[in-house]
Amino acid sequence: MKILAFETTCDETSAAVLEGGVLRSNSVFSQIPLHRRYGGVVPELASRAHLEKIPFVLGSALAAAGIKTPLKKGGIGAVAFSRGPGLPGALMVGRVAAEAASELSGAPLIGVNHLEGHLLACEFSGGRTDRRLEFPLLALIVSGGHTEIWHARGYGDYHVLGRTRDDAAGEAFDKVAKLLGLPYPGGPAVEKEAAGARGKGPLFPRPFMPGTADFSFSGLKTAVSYHLAARLGADFYLAGKRLPAADRARVCRAFQDAAVETLVKKTADAARALGLKRIAVGGGVSANGALRAAFAALKGFEVRFSEKAYCSDNAAMVALCALRRLESAGFSNSLKVAPELANPGWKAGRRKAGVTSGRKKS
Repeated sequence: MKILAFETTCDETSAAVLEGGVLRSNSVFSQIPLHRRYGGVVPELASRAHLEKIPFVLGSALAAAGIKTPLKKGGIGAVAFSRGPGLPGALMVGRVAAEAASELSGAPLIGVNHLEGHLLACEFSGGRTDRRLEFPLLALIVSGGHTEIWHARGYGDYHVLGRTRDDAAGEAFDKVAKLLGLPYPGGPAVEKEAAGARGKGPLFPRPFMPGTADFSFSGLKTAVSYHLAARLGADFYLAGKRLPAADRARVCRAFQDAAVETLVKKTADAARALGLKRIAVGGGVSANGALRAAFAALKGFEVRFSEKAYCSDNAAMVALCALRRLESAGFSNSLKVAPELANPGWKAGRRKAGVTSGRKKS
């Protein structure tokens, strides 16, 4: 079976084809140059860019997979798309594209959870789905828009233990980078600066929030802002004042250390509380080298990361979500776009549930 998938939740437009557990194509168009001038994602511009680029991304993915266009009946086994969480306008572009592909090919349509995609992306190995996750495990989904801990008991059987109460980890990286005059996206910029830091830097708080699996990174971001105001003056940002390069690097390392220590400790504590030895980490922030090194240093845990090519948003992970659903004896399926999608599970229990073909109004 060939599965055609679309990903348009934020600022990457992507289409992919997965066949028999082998990734035939994964075409991704990044909007980073578009949003960099604003220091973050502008939702309306993101939606327009998805609408403009999705025909070309789809054409590239189909061509690389050897699928002739226009799509015809029987050429595709299933069509999948991210129905949430994400930007409302961006999600609608992906859904409409998937509906059109489903209508043309006669293939059933499957709506999947974008965050589950980040978890299952850990199964890719060199373009094949050979590294199946072993359940139960603890999942940390850490990206620009989300930071969550799940108890994953099997495919589609996920229980959310904790979420961020304000800024996600990746969002905090972006905002700290902006305060320091570094380019968007902030994660790679902060990591690069931190790697070159020498000497002792400031000590920022660790928002561990004892007694809960939730996260809160807004206070850490504010601590960085206060540090800069103390050094440069309260009007430092509006006045365009910046730290010397060496001091900026130390601030980046201090902030990154605090964020990484918080993520690792809370994840490990949650795993110990449930008696779990396996941890899977997915999402854009999971590409951070310091985070990977800190998890690798954990004793008594088997930690799995996705390959860096699949950390950021991509349609390959959406296709894999659809594949695991199709392999299941039964699953719930919704085509409704859900920007604030909260429940990542899709197990239908004893009820036999199929997929929906063609168009459906939400």
